[in-house]
Amino acid sequence: MKRTRTMALVALGAAASLALSACSQSGGKKAEERATADGPRLTIAMVTHSGPGDAFWDIVQKGAQAAAAKHGAKFLYSADPDGGKQAQLVQSAIDKKVDGIIVTFAKPDALKDVVGRAVSAGIPVVSINSGADVSAQYGAIAHFGQDETVAGEAAGRELAKIGAKKALCVIHEQGNVGLEDRCAGARKTFGGQMQDLFVQGTNMPQVKSSISAKLQADRDIDGVLTLNAAVAATAVDSVKESGSKAKVATFDLNKDLVALMKAGSVQFAVDQQPYLQGYEAVDEVWLYRTNGNVLGGGRPVLTGPAIVSKDDAARIETYADRGTR
Repeated sequence: MKRTRTMALVALGAAASLALSACSQSGGKKAEERATADGPRLTIAMVTHSGPGDAFWDIVQKGAQAAAAKHGAKFLYSADPDGGKQAQLVQSAIDKKVDGIIVTFAKPDALKDVVGRAVSAGIPVVSINSGADVSAQYGAIAHFGQDETVAGEAAGRELAKIGAKKALCVIHEQGNVGLEDRCAGARKTFGGQMQDLFVQGTNMPQVKSSISAKLQADRDIDGVLTLNAAVAATAVDSVKESGSKAKVATFDLNKDLVALMKAGSVQFAVDQQPYLQGYEAVDEVWLYRTNGNVLGGGRPVLTGPAIVSKDDAARIETYADRGTR
C-alpha cells in the first residue's frame, strides 16, 4: 500500500514537471513573439565609395554589424569607388525596399538624384564619412563623420610641431572631395610648403614608386602626410627605399599603423573613429524607424578628429588588434 502511494506521488510529480515545462516553453514562445512585435526586424543597407581591400571600411562595417546585431537588424553592405556605380548600388537598395540606407558622399554629384529617389520612396537616408556639407541638402536625416577641413587643419598644425618644413600631401583617390578638403586644411595651418601628390590608392606598387620618385627628386621634402593608413605604411617603405629623412604622418588607423607608430615610423594619426561612424549610423536608422528620433539636430555629428601619437598607441593597441580602431 505504501509502495503504491509512493509511486502515485512520483507520477504526480512527473506530471507537474511536464506541465511546468510546457508552460515554460509556451511562455518562451510568447516572449519571442512579443519581442518580434515590439521591435520589427529591419533591413539596413550601407553603400560606400570604398575600393577593394580598404581596411578602413572593414572597421566601419564592424561597427555597423555590432549595432545591427544589437537591434536584431539585417545589415547589407556594398561599395564601389566609381560614383556612377555607387549610385547604381543605392538604386538596388531602393529596389529591395530596405528600411534605411547609409551612404557616403565622396562624389556627391553622382549620388544626388538617387538619394532623392530614396527619400521620395520614404526610405530614411543617413550619411557617413564624407559629404557633411551636402547631407541635409540631399535629404539625409543625419550625418556621422569628421569635418574634413577641420581635421586637415589639425594635421597641418601637428606636422609643423614635428619640425616639417616642406611636405607632400598624398591623395589616394582623385575626385574625392573629402580628401581634397583634408589637404587644403593642412596646407592652411602648416606654415611651410605643401604640395598635393595624386596616386592610385588601389595600386600600392604605383603608390610606392610615386612617393619614392618625389622624395628622390627633392631631398628638401621632410614630411609626408597620407590620408589612409595603408598608404602611410607604403610611404614608410618609400622613405626607406629613397634614403629620405622625411617624417610620415597620416589620417586613419588600423592594426599595422599602430605598430608603425609604436616603432616610431609614423609620427601621428588623425583618427575619425570609423567604428563609431558605422555603429551610430545603424543606431540612427533603428531609432528613426522605431521611435522617430533624429540625432544631431540638423547638424553633423562629429566622430573626430582625434590626434593619436606614439604615446597613445599602447593605449589603443588592444582595440586595433581586434579590428575596431
